[in-house]
Amino acid sequence: MADKKGGTVRVTQIRSAIRRPKDQLATLKGLGLNKINRSRELEDTPAVRGMIDKVKHLVRVEGAG
Repeated sequence: MADKKGGTVRVTQIRSAIRRPKDQLATLKGLGLNKINRSRELEDTPAVRGMIDKVKHLVRVEGAG
């Protein structure tokens, strides 16, 4: 699975999850983020892109390939 052509994206949390809906907090945890300035390198899949889209106001995405 790791050798898919999709590549990876680096996701960094740039805003706090305090006073956000529970589903957004759960999405951040699912992405492996829970503190500001924490970054994760994730596979670029439709599922990950959907999660990123849900919390796009809280994260920064770098590298789409």
